[in-house]
Amino acid sequence: MVDVTAKAATSRTALAHAFIRMQRATLASIRNLKSPKGNPLEIARIAGISATKRTAELIPLCHPLALTHVDVRAKLCQNGIEITSEATATGPTGVEMEALVGASVAALTIYDMCKALERGMEITELYVLKKSGGRSGTYLRTAKRAKP
Repeated sequence: MVDVTAKAATSRTALAHAFIRMQRATLASIRNLKSPKGNPLEIARIAGISATKRTAELIPLCHPLALTHVDVRAKLCQNGIEITSEATATGPTGVEMEALVGASVAALTIYDMCKALERGMEITELYVLKKSGGRSGTYLRTAKRAKP
């Protein structure tokens, strides 16, 4: 692990994004709450929050952080579900990994809950939208990158 002993404890926030692409019929089932396992958006929210709190257990060299706020949101879109995950803590290191873990586990949960409806769902666009606090200050993603 990186030694953060000498770093000042500051308020740090990160916002991450993920997208799960799916067919319109799958979206319609989710919208009508006809997923075989229940409401995937609400379960994904809880799963994302729980995973965020366990990031240091999942990512080997991640510092364990005392999170002060976590929120995971899922929004139905025309061709899938957009997920955002926000994590906040006061400490010597950032919370980007926590936000990314929350978004990715929420997307994986939606896949798991809806795979009986569609196996071809695709999890894409996992990235940090914004981070603030710490020595490097604020980062704001300004534009989408071109696909390779």
